[in-house]
Amino acid sequence: MGCFVSTLQETGGNRRRPGNIGEVSVFVPGLRIPKPVDFSLALGDHLSKTLVERLSALRTRIVVMAGQEAPTITRTRRKTATQHGGSTLADLLQALEDYFPVLLGLVKDGSTLQHKGQFIWVNQEDDAEETAMFSAWYEVLSVLHLMATLSLSQANLLLLPRTSLDGYSPKVSEESRRSSVDIFLKAAGYLDCAVRNVLPQLPAEQRRNLPVDLAEGVLRALCLQALGQAVDIQLGLAIDSTKATLAVKRRLACEMVKYWQQAQDNIMNLPLSNGWGEKHRLFVKWKYIEAKASAYYYHGLILDEGNTEKSHGMAVAALQAADEYLKESKKACEAFNASIPLSRNPPLWGTMKYLAEKIPKDTSSKVRINRDLYSYEKIMETAPTLPDFALALKPDEYQLPHVDASWDDETYRQGTV
Repeated sequence: MGCFVSTLQETGGNRRRPGNIGEVSVFVPGLRIPKPVDFSLALGDHLSKTLVERLSALRTRIVVMAGQEAPTITRTRRKTATQHGGSTLADLLQALEDYFPVLLGLVKDGSTLQHKGQFIWVNQEDDAEETAMFSAWYEVLSVLHLMATLSLSQANLLLLPRTSLDGYSPKVSEESRRSSVDIFLKAAGYLDCAVRNVLPQLPAEQRRNLPVDLAEGVLRALCLQALGQAVDIQLGLAIDSTKATLAVKRRLACEMVKYWQQAQDNIMNLPLSNGWGEKHRLFVKWKYIEAKASAYYYHGLILDEGNTEKSHGMAVAALQAADEYLKESKKACEAFNASIPLSRNPPLWGTMKYLAEKIPKDTSSKVRINRDLYSYEKIMETAPTLPDFALALKPDEYQLPHVDASWDDETYRQGTV
């Protein structure tokens, strides 16, 4: 079946590439934007006029909102909440949630209606500007990806430091940090559902022809980086807590390394060559290096609690590794921000504000005490292996919603479909 069309355009088209996306605490992929679908032409002979019109109205609402708001959602805006507590992001998410149960009627019980409509979405990380498929499962996958992207954008807005009323340096409130963890887990749940429950519904040929934005590796990487950033927030909260032990902080830092390593493994060999794709890859690389700085720092502090010369030497090696990874992470951060679309760091806060001060100071102190300096190459060869902890944080268990009740009494002509 002729299931897909990918369009590559040199200029113009509908892809929107902002030159600068402002401050970034959380990487948000460029929004994939849906293009209009004529449901009456595709489904008018098979479904009631009422249901066709409802599908059309719900999807058109998303097309209009996404098309109008994508440029402003992509660019950082700190003041998006309305006086009623709503936001552009929340409104678009709600529109997707309203559409989802009605859309799923097209794939109910393996209905061949799923192949009738051609769904077109504008890509961001793929070389092809847009991809069209005669597949309602492709539409389901695209909706889940957009829901996850919007959630990551919500988390980014929550984690941008705000100037405090007491005149101190900008900071992120504990409430915002805790809320962001819930949002990260929700985004991870959407992506996990996409990988486990939706991708398997697509035939092998269609899966091969998906844009790289929706490739399994990209979906898994986004899921893992959402979990990695959630652990980063948990580590920051532990640092602020007088009750959290060094062992707890080390465990969180080591788990964070594993999440980011797995995220990097998933996108390493994908053709993420254009603007958004390359920026995505650079973000994962930066955060992976940053996580290793955190993990080696806390591992070094715990090793230093030992009473032997060997443990002290290993502690110095771990702390020097942390210091080198910290320096390397700053270069990786600069490379990320310099890639198109341009971005910048918000004022330093949380885990990295603390560690950017503590790692150089504590490393210098321990080196002076031990008088055992190593070259960079020697450090990386002799730095002790990080402990291997089981990953504790899991995505929310998101389930596809039940098919909307409007399908219950629908007597479409299956025999002619």
